[in-house]
Amino acid sequence: MPLMTDSLATSRSPLRTVDIIIYPGFKALEAIGAMKVFDYANTHLRLRNLPGGYDMRIASTAIGPVESDTLMNLQASKALSSTNLPDLAVIVGCHNVEQVLDEIPAIAAWVAQAAPRIDTLAALCTGCFFLAEAGVLDGKRAATHWSAVDSLRRRYPQIDVNADAIFVREGNVWTSAGVTAGIDLALALVEEDFSRDIALEVARDLVVYLKRPGGQSQFSVHLSSQMTTHPTIRQLQAWIMEHLAEDLSVPQLAASLAMSERNFTRVFQRETQTNPTEFIETARFEVARRLLEENVSSLKQVAAQTGLHSEERLRRLFQKKLGVTPRDYRERFSSTSR
Repeated sequence: MPLMTDSLATSRSPLRTVDIIIYPGFKALEAIGAMKVFDYANTHLRLRNLPGGYDMRIASTAIGPVESDTLMNLQASKALSSTNLPDLAVIVGCHNVEQVLDEIPAIAAWVAQAAPRIDTLAALCTGCFFLAEAGVLDGKRAATHWSAVDSLRRRYPQIDVNADAIFVREGNVWTSAGVTAGIDLALALVEEDFSRDIALEVARDLVVYLKRPGGQSQFSVHLSSQMTTHPTIRQLQAWIMEHLAEDLSVPQLAASLAMSERNFTRVFQRETQTNPTEFIETARFEVARRLLEENVSSLKQVAAQTGLHSEERLRRLFQKKLGVTPRDYRERFSSTSR
């Protein structure tokens, strides 16, 4: 249940203590992005004369200035302690996380001690490596920066790495994709703690989506289309994503570009590293997943809006991609509540 509803019913203190955990070389944007989300949440709670908010501290292995990956330093006002735990700990990522794991083992050691007793544990980007090193993610799903997916899988094969997710929640443990995805995760935490309305106001202040369109996918067709160098294929990809309910057969698409089916498929594969049929299937899956997460449309409507046309085809697609039914997916992921 959210920490605070419209009736302000709560079973725990509405003031949430938060430690933003950093170390030399941490990604400054990740730390600042999460902090600003919580700071704006405090502002909107005060404007509504509502109790609660986030009491934030910068924490590290020692008190003092900590150099980031930019020209900016942050001042750690708290040293990591296994006895003085916050309600929420957010561990920031870095570029060379495997080196940092070796050089600063104290962070993973702290995670191992704190994890069984902390209310909420979050890791942004490659910050999930500290959780993985501590064994917190064993047998769980996790997200990380796309460039670190292979390293995380290789080093910790017992983790179910979700390469598509913007963020992943497993009980009280949250992990996110790279850099700005930490803002998505922080907004989801605000929604859980202080309602969707507060989170939406924060998203408006930051001029970001409360939930990104196109699904929670860092390898989404939207991003892959931006990397396509062939202008005609790139335009076609954008058109496909806006017309998923229409006939998107290869013959139709090839004809629209005045190309033979064989040449069209060859060029599309060269430019996107996937064939047209797979691209369309992935696009339909991502949109269907987002619609299920929003929990507004019926399964029949989701199938129609994505061009799948039947609940059975929708079911087969989810079984193929995730091994679950659309109904099961909706029940598990349609909200951030416990």
